[in-house]
Amino acid sequence: MIKNITFFCLLIISTTISCQEHTRKIGRIITGAEQISSYDSLIAGKKVGLVVNQSSIINHTLLPDSLLALGINIRIIFSPEHGFGGAGDAGEYMQDEEYKDTGIKIISLYGRKKKPAGEDLSDLDILMYDIQDVGVRFYTYISTLHYAMESCAESDIPLLVLDRPNPNGFYVDGPVLKPEYKSFLGMHPLPVVYGLTAGELATMINGEKWLKEGEQCRLTVIRCKNYTHKDYYNLPVNPSPNLKSMKAVYLYPTLGLFTGTVMSMGRGTDFPFLVIGHPDYPDHTFSYNPLPKSGARNPKYNGETCYGLDLRNEPVDSIRHSEKIDIEFFQMIYNKMNMGTDFFNSSFNYHAGNNELRRQILNDLPADTIRKSWEPALGQYKKTRKKYLLYPDFE
Repeated sequence: MIKNITFFCLLIISTTISCQEHTRKIGRIITGAEQISSYDSLIAGKKVGLVVNQSSIINHTLLPDSLLALGINIRIIFSPEHGFGGAGDAGEYMQDEEYKDTGIKIISLYGRKKKPAGEDLSDLDILMYDIQDVGVRFYTYISTLHYAMESCAESDIPLLVLDRPNPNGFYVDGPVLKPEYKSFLGMHPLPVVYGLTAGELATMINGEKWLKEGEQCRLTVIRCKNYTHKDYYNLPVNPSPNLKSMKAVYLYPTLGLFTGTVMSMGRGTDFPFLVIGHPDYPDHTFSYNPLPKSGARNPKYNGETCYGLDLRNEPVDSIRHSEKIDIEFFQMIYNKMNMGTDFFNSSFNYHAGNNELRRQILNDLPADTIRKSWEPALGQYKKTRKKYLLYPDFE
């Protein structure tokens, strides 16, 4: 068994009695990482690799620190987009580094490579994945999960996923990715909002044989306790540098689509994904100036005044309860800008997952018509999704 496990567990128990009382009253959600007794036998005495970042915590302690305190032999750490500390810019290639002064190497999976190489895993007995996702297809942590699974399958190393709730896991919406638009922004035939935890998605990837050549990895998921897909889960840590609030997380499925356009979503301000603007937006009621910041060292329209819309005072409950991508809002911004095809950049179709949404917006199709065009693929996806649910559903 893990060295010092009894002492560590007693320490957790002694510091969380009040939390346990809270659990009995309202069912506090317990993440997979917190349930050390459920996976200690899988990693004790093993050479362990981790796929983690700043969101990989037990209470307020980083998972690597918790495991090292228990005597776990961590051989290597892999980090996703934004790096291990979660401060890198969107799309910034991250360099390899060392974990504190431990001598443990952190290999970036968003730099010179996006997939662990065979030699990276050659000294491992097991790989663990513990990263907080937000449930949106073009949020790239799930692409890192895919490649971790693929590498494990190729090297015949088991993968242990410590599951975490999906803060947008209470609905499913958006166009389903078409194969010709597969990229790191979307590797699977998922809708934009796919309604699965990382553990459920890993189970789906395995079950649907979406890995290269239909391979499957030896997968174990440590499920969350007291979680259902009806729950609203407040994230304890920002999952990435520009999602700084739950309101931003709920707006992200809609505002994230604007990444494929000329619009700024407020990167380089203190309120990214809570505003949207452009130097030529015609309504000058609200303005902001993007400037270099951690997580946005060279923001779009750096130093220019952007005019647009301030969503900071929108009621969070109304955003959350809408349970859909706001196509009407997208169309309104597009029409205000009056730029035609110049409104979109080359990544839009990869964010949308098809080339149809762009054409539909350009042709000014009603939002209801656009949404109906999603229904056949969405209906099929929902049937497939049901097979892989690990938690009670929202329907």
